[in-house]
Amino acid sequence: MKSVNGLDRPMQNKKRAYLGRYWQLYLMMVLPVLYFIVFKYAPMFGNVLAFRRYRPGMGPFGTEWVGLQYFSRFWSDPAFWRAFRNTLVLSLLNLVVNFPIPIIFAILLNEVHLLPFKKVVQTVSYMPRFISTVVVIAILGELLSPSSGIVNILRQRLFSQDAIYFMNEARFFRIIYILVDTWQYTGWTAIIYLAAITAIPADLYEAATIDGASRTQQIFYVTIPSIMPTIMVMLILNVGRLLSLGFEKVLLLYTPDNSMVSDIIDTLVYRTGLANQNYSYATAIGLFSGIIGVILVSSSNALSRKLTGEGVY
Repeated sequence: MKSVNGLDRPMQNKKRAYLGRYWQLYLMMVLPVLYFIVFKYAPMFGNVLAFRRYRPGMGPFGTEWVGLQYFSRFWSDPAFWRAFRNTLVLSLLNLVVNFPIPIIFAILLNEVHLLPFKKVVQTVSYMPRFISTVVVIAILGELLSPSSGIVNILRQRLFSQDAIYFMNEARFFRIIYILVDTWQYTGWTAIIYLAAITAIPADLYEAATIDGASRTQQIFYVTIPSIMPTIMVMLILNVGRLLSLGFEKVLLLYTPDNSMVSDIIDTLVYRTGLANQNYSYATAIGLFSGIIGVILVSSSNALSRKLTGEGVY
Protein backbone atom coordinates (compact mmCIF):
# COMPACT_ATOMS: atom_id res chain seq x y z
CA MET A 1 0.00 0.00 0.00
CA LYS A 2 2.91 2.35 0.78
CA SER A 3 4.43 1.80 -2.62
CA VAL A 4 1.11 2.61 -4.29
CA ASN A 5 0.77 5.80 -2.26
CA GLY A 6 4.36 6.60 -3.05
CA LEU A 7 3.57 6.35 -6.77
CA ASP A 8 0.37 8.38 -6.36
CA ARG A 9 2.09 11.36 -4.75
CA PRO A 10 4.34 12.21 -7.75
CA MET A 11 1.33 11.81 -10.04
CA GLN A 12 -0.77 14.15 -7.89
CA ASN A 13 2.07 16.67 -7.73
CA LYS A 14 2.38 16.49 -11.50
CA LYS A 15 -1.36 17.15 -11.93
CA ARG A 16 -1.21 20.10 -9.54
CA ALA A 17 1.76 21.55 -11.40
CA TYR A 18 -0.09 21.09 -14.69
CA LEU A 19 -3.23 22.80 -13.35
CA GLY A 20 -1.10 25.55 -11.85
CA ARG A 21 0.52 26.15 -15.21
CA TYR A 22 -2.65 26.13 -17.32
CA TRP A 23 -5.27 27.36 -14.79
CA GLN A 24 -6.20 30.26 -17.10
CA LEU A 25 -7.35 27.85 -19.81
CA TYR A 26 -9.46 25.88 -17.35
CA LEU A 27 -10.93 29.14 -16.05
CA MET A 28 -11.93 30.05 -19.61
CA MET A 29 -13.80 26.74 -19.83
CA VAL A 30 -16.09 27.56 -16.89
CA LEU A 31 -18.60 29.69 -18.84
CA PRO A 32 -18.90 27.28 -21.83
CA VAL A 33 -19.40 24.34 -19.46
CA LEU A 34 -22.05 26.28 -17.51
CA TYR A 35 -23.73 27.20 -20.78
CA PHE A 36 -24.04 23.56 -21.84
CA ILE A 37 -25.23 22.47 -18.39
CA VAL A 38 -27.88 25.20 -18.07
CA PHE A 39 -29.13 25.41 -21.66
CA LYS A 40 -28.42 21.93 -23.09
CA TYR A 41 -28.37 19.27 -20.37
CA ALA A 42 -30.76 20.67 -17.75
CA PRO A 43 -33.63 21.13 -20.27
CA MET A 44 -33.36 17.42 -21.12
CA PHE A 45 -35.29 16.67 -17.91
CA GLY A 46 -38.27 18.40 -19.56
CA ASN A 47 -38.52 15.49 -22.02
CA VAL A 48 -40.54 13.68 -19.36
CA LEU A 49 -43.49 15.79 -20.59
CA ALA A 50 -43.59 13.58 -23.69
CA PHE A 51 -44.90 10.81 -21.42
CA ARG A 52 -46.98 12.88 -18.98
CA ARG A 53 -50.04 15.10 -19.43
CA TYR A 54 -49.27 18.73 -18.75
CA ARG A 55 -51.86 20.93 -17.10
CA PRO A 56 -51.15 24.66 -16.61
CA GLY A 57 -50.51 25.63 -13.01
CA MET A 58 -50.15 22.02 -11.80
CA GLY A 59 -46.37 21.52 -11.89
CA PRO A 60 -43.75 21.76 -14.64
CA PHE A 61 -43.43 17.99 -15.15
CA GLY A 62 -47.04 17.05 -15.80
CA THR A 63 -49.77 15.58 -13.67
CA GLU A 64 -50.23 11.97 -14.87
CA TRP A 65 -48.46 9.35 -16.95
CA VAL A 66 -49.97 8.74 -20.40
CA GLY A 67 -47.30 6.43 -21.84
CA LEU A 68 -46.86 6.67 -25.61
CA GLN A 69 -50.17 8.43 -26.22
CA TYR A 70 -48.61 11.56 -27.72
CA PHE A 71 -46.23 9.54 -29.90
CA SER A 72 -49.09 7.52 -31.39
CA ARG A 73 -50.97 10.77 -31.88
CA PHE A 74 -48.36 12.45 -34.08
CA TRP A 75 -47.65 9.14 -35.79
CA SER A 76 -51.13 9.37 -37.35
CA ASP A 77 -51.07 13.17 -37.79
CA PRO A 78 -50.79 14.25 -41.48
CA ALA A 79 -49.40 17.64 -40.39
CA PHE A 80 -46.45 15.93 -38.72
CA TRP A 81 -45.58 13.81 -41.75
CA ARG A 82 -45.83 16.85 -44.02
CA ALA A 83 -43.44 18.73 -41.72
CA PHE A 84 -41.15 15.68 -41.53
CA ARG A 85 -41.05 15.41 -45.33
CA ASN A 86 -40.41 19.14 -45.76
CA THR A 87 -37.62 19.04 -43.18
CA LEU A 88 -35.94 16.04 -44.80
CA VAL A 89 -36.17 17.39 -48.37
CA LEU A 90 -34.93 20.88 -47.42
CA SER A 91 -32.10 19.48 -45.26
CA LEU A 92 -30.90 17.07 -47.95
CA LEU A 93 -30.97 19.77 -50.64
CA ASN A 94 -29.12 22.14 -48.33
CA LEU A 95 -26.54 19.46 -47.52
CA VAL A 96 -25.95 18.56 -51.18
CA VAL A 97 -25.52 22.21 -52.20
CA ASN A 98 -23.95 23.89 -49.19
CA PHE A 99 -21.66 21.17 -47.85
CA PRO A 100 -19.16 21.12 -50.76
CA ILE A 101 -19.22 24.88 -51.46
CA PRO A 102 -17.15 25.92 -48.38
CA ILE A 103 -14.61 23.18 -49.18
CA ILE A 104 -14.22 24.42 -52.74
CA PHE A 105 -14.09 28.03 -51.56
CA ALA A 106 -11.38 27.25 -48.97
CA ILE A 107 -9.25 25.38 -51.51
CA LEU A 108 -9.55 28.17 -54.08
CA LEU A 109 -8.81 30.83 -51.47
CA ASN A 110 -5.73 28.91 -50.36
CA GLU A 111 -4.43 29.09 -53.94
CA VAL A 112 -4.56 32.92 -53.89
CA HIS A 113 -1.07 34.24 -53.22
CA LEU A 114 -1.85 37.96 -53.40
CA LEU A 115 -2.15 38.60 -49.66
CA PRO A 116 -4.12 41.92 -49.69
CA PHE A 117 -6.71 40.49 -52.09
CA LYS A 118 -6.93 37.30 -50.02
CA LYS A 119 -7.62 39.29 -46.83
CA VAL A 120 -10.34 41.32 -48.54
CA VAL A 121 -12.05 38.16 -49.83
CA GLN A 122 -11.84 36.54 -46.39
CA THR A 123 -13.33 39.57 -44.66
CA VAL A 124 -16.16 39.97 -47.18
CA SER A 125 -17.04 36.27 -47.03
CA TYR A 126 -16.98 36.07 -43.22
CA MET A 127 -19.06 39.19 -42.55
CA PRO A 128 -22.53 37.78 -43.44
CA ARG A 129 -22.22 35.32 -40.55
CA PHE A 130 -22.35 38.24 -38.10
CA ILE A 131 -25.51 39.76 -39.57
CA SER A 132 -28.69 38.90 -37.71
CA THR A 133 -31.01 36.48 -39.49
CA VAL A 134 -33.85 38.96 -38.99
CA VAL A 135 -31.85 41.65 -40.80
CA VAL A 136 -30.90 39.23 -43.59
CA ILE A 137 -34.53 38.29 -44.25
CA ALA A 138 -35.57 41.95 -44.07
CA ILE A 139 -32.96 42.87 -46.70
CA LEU A 140 -34.06 39.92 -48.82
CA GLY A 141 -37.68 41.05 -48.53
CA GLU A 142 -36.74 44.47 -49.90
CA LEU A 143 -34.72 43.00 -52.77
CA LEU A 144 -37.50 40.61 -53.77
CA SER A 145 -40.42 42.95 -53.13
CA PRO A 146 -43.00 42.84 -55.96
CA SER A 147 -43.40 46.64 -55.93
CA SER A 148 -39.97 48.12 -55.18
CA GLY A 149 -37.57 45.16 -55.24
CA ILE A 150 -34.62 45.48 -57.59
CA VAL A 151 -35.12 41.93 -58.90
CA ASN A 152 -38.67 42.60 -60.06
CA ILE A 153 -37.74 46.04 -61.42
CA LEU A 154 -35.02 44.49 -63.59
CA ARG A 155 -37.37 41.74 -64.75
CA GLN A 156 -39.98 44.31 -65.77
CA ARG A 157 -37.59 46.67 -67.53
CA LEU A 158 -35.40 44.09 -69.27
CA PHE A 159 -37.88 41.32 -70.03
CA SER A 160 -41.28 43.04 -69.60
CA GLN A 161 -42.35 40.35 -67.13
CA ASP A 162 -44.93 40.73 -64.39
CA ALA A 163 -43.80 41.17 -60.83
CA ILE A 164 -43.58 38.06 -58.66
CA TYR A 165 -43.86 37.95 -54.88
CA PHE A 166 -40.94 35.52 -54.57
CA MET A 167 -41.09 35.16 -50.79
CA ASN A 168 -44.76 34.21 -50.93
CA GLU A 169 -44.41 31.58 -53.65
CA ALA A 170 -44.01 27.98 -52.50
CA ARG A 171 -41.94 27.08 -55.57
CA PHE A 172 -39.22 29.61 -54.63
CA PHE A 173 -39.03 28.89 -50.89
CA ARG A 174 -36.38 26.16 -50.97
CA ILE A 175 -34.24 28.02 -53.51
CA ILE A 176 -34.32 31.19 -51.42
CA TYR A 177 -33.51 29.31 -48.20
CA ILE A 178 -30.53 27.49 -49.74
CA LEU A 179 -29.11 30.62 -51.42
CA VAL A 180 -29.39 32.64 -48.21
CA ASP A 181 -27.63 29.84 -46.32
CA THR A 182 -24.89 29.81 -48.96
CA TRP A 183 -24.34 33.55 -48.68
CA GLN A 184 -24.45 33.57 -44.88
CA TYR A 185 -22.30 30.56 -43.95
CA THR A 186 -19.89 29.75 -46.80
CA GLY A 187 -17.09 32.04 -45.63
CA TRP A 188 -17.57 31.17 -41.97
CA THR A 189 -17.49 27.40 -42.53
CA ALA A 190 -14.50 27.76 -44.86
CA ILE A 191 -12.42 28.91 -41.86
CA ILE A 192 -12.37 25.33 -40.56
CA TYR A 193 -11.14 23.96 -43.86
CA LEU A 194 -8.58 26.75 -44.26
CA ALA A 195 -7.20 25.89 -40.83
CA ALA A 196 -6.92 22.24 -41.87
CA ILE A 197 -5.20 23.19 -45.13
CA THR A 198 -2.63 25.39 -43.39
CA ALA A 199 -1.73 22.43 -41.14
CA ILE A 200 -0.67 20.32 -44.15
CA PRO A 201 3.16 19.92 -44.11
CA ALA A 202 4.86 21.92 -46.86
CA ASP A 203 7.08 18.88 -47.55
CA LEU A 204 4.15 17.12 -49.22
CA TYR A 205 3.70 19.93 -51.73
CA GLU A 206 7.45 20.11 -52.36
CA ALA A 207 7.59 16.36 -53.00
CA ALA A 208 4.61 16.62 -55.35
CA THR A 209 6.26 19.51 -57.24
CA ILE A 210 9.49 17.51 -57.62
CA ASP A 211 7.43 14.61 -59.01
CA GLY A 212 6.00 16.99 -61.63
CA ALA A 213 2.49 17.38 -60.21
CA SER A 214 0.57 20.45 -61.37
CA ARG A 215 -1.36 22.69 -58.96
CA THR A 216 -4.59 20.89 -59.86
CA GLN A 217 -3.00 17.50 -59.21
CA GLN A 218 -1.63 18.74 -55.89
CA ILE A 219 -5.15 19.75 -54.86
CA PHE A 220 -6.59 16.33 -55.72
CA TYR A 221 -3.72 14.19 -54.43
CA VAL A 222 -2.37 16.24 -51.49
CA THR A 223 -4.83 18.88 -50.26
CA ILE A 224 -8.11 16.96 -50.36
CA PRO A 225 -6.75 13.67 -48.90
CA SER A 226 -5.00 15.63 -46.13
CA ILE A 227 -8.16 17.45 -45.05
CA MET A 228 -10.41 14.40 -45.48
CA PRO A 229 -10.61 13.75 -41.68
CA THR A 230 -11.93 17.29 -41.20
CA ILE A 231 -14.37 16.85 -44.08
CA MET A 232 -15.71 13.62 -42.59
CA VAL A 233 -16.17 15.16 -39.13
CA MET A 234 -18.05 18.10 -40.63
CA LEU A 235 -20.18 15.73 -42.71
CA ILE A 236 -21.11 13.70 -39.62
CA LEU A 237 -22.11 16.86 -37.75
CA ASN A 238 -24.18 18.07 -40.70
CA VAL A 239 -25.94 14.71 -41.06
CA GLY A 240 -26.77 14.84 -37.36
CA ARG A 241 -28.50 18.18 -37.93
CA LEU A 242 -30.63 16.98 -40.84
CA LEU A 243 -33.85 17.37 -38.86
CA SER A 244 -32.74 20.60 -37.18
CA LEU A 245 -32.80 23.41 -39.71
CA GLY A 246 -32.40 27.12 -39.02
CA PHE A 247 -35.68 27.68 -37.17
CA GLU A 248 -35.53 31.49 -37.21
CA LYS A 249 -34.88 31.68 -40.94
CA VAL A 250 -37.70 29.29 -41.82
CA LEU A 251 -40.11 31.05 -39.46
CA LEU A 252 -39.29 34.45 -41.00
CA LEU A 253 -39.74 33.07 -44.53
CA TYR A 254 -42.96 31.27 -43.58
CA THR A 255 -46.25 32.50 -45.06
CA PRO A 256 -49.65 30.79 -45.36
CA ASP A 257 -49.15 30.50 -49.13
CA ASN A 258 -45.82 28.65 -48.90
CA SER A 259 -46.70 26.65 -45.78
CA MET A 260 -47.02 23.40 -47.77
CA VAL A 261 -43.22 23.40 -48.24
CA SER A 262 -42.02 25.70 -45.44
CA ASP A 263 -43.68 24.03 -42.46
CA ILE A 264 -40.89 21.96 -40.86
CA ILE A 265 -40.63 20.04 -37.59
CA ASP A 266 -39.25 23.02 -35.65
CA THR A 267 -42.06 25.33 -36.76
CA LEU A 268 -44.60 22.59 -36.02
CA VAL A 269 -43.20 22.23 -32.49
CA TYR A 270 -43.24 26.02 -32.06
CA ARG A 271 -46.82 26.32 -33.28
CA THR A 272 -48.04 23.30 -31.30
CA GLY A 273 -46.24 24.12 -28.07
CA LEU A 274 -46.24 27.91 -27.79
CA ALA A 275 -49.09 29.02 -30.04
CA ASN A 276 -51.54 26.22 -29.13
CA GLN A 277 -50.06 25.57 -25.65
CA ASN A 278 -50.02 21.82 -26.21
CA TYR A 279 -46.67 21.34 -24.48
CA SER A 280 -46.70 17.57 -24.02
CA TYR A 281 -47.51 16.90 -27.66
CA ALA A 282 -44.82 19.36 -28.81
CA THR A 283 -42.30 17.72 -26.47
CA ALA A 284 -43.06 14.28 -27.94
CA ILE A 285 -42.44 15.59 -31.48
CA GLY A 286 -39.22 17.30 -30.41
CA LEU A 287 -38.00 14.17 -28.60
CA PHE A 288 -38.68 12.03 -31.67
CA SER A 289 -36.68 14.47 -33.80
CA GLY A 290 -33.81 14.36 -31.31
CA ILE A 291 -33.74 10.55 -31.27
CA ILE A 292 -33.59 10.48 -35.08
CA GLY A 293 -30.69 12.96 -34.90
CA VAL A 294 -28.77 10.71 -32.50
CA ILE A 295 -29.35 7.70 -34.78
CA LEU A 296 -28.14 9.66 -37.81
CA VAL A 297 -24.98 10.83 -36.02
CA SER A 298 -24.17 7.35 -34.72
CA SER A 299 -24.80 5.72 -38.11
CA SER A 300 -22.80 8.25 -40.11
CA ASN A 301 -19.96 8.10 -37.55
CA ALA A 302 -19.85 4.29 -37.75
CA LEU A 303 -19.91 4.41 -41.55
CA SER A 304 -17.15 7.02 -41.60
CA ARG A 305 -14.97 4.94 -39.29
CA LYS A 306 -15.50 1.89 -41.46
CA LEU A 307 -14.72 3.65 -44.75
CA THR A 308 -12.04 6.19 -43.75
CA GLY A 309 -11.00 5.30 -40.21
CA GLU A 310 -12.03 8.77 -39.01
CA GLY A 311 -14.96 9.79 -36.84
CA VAL A 312 -16.21 12.19 -34.21
CA TYR A 313 -15.81 9.55 -31.45
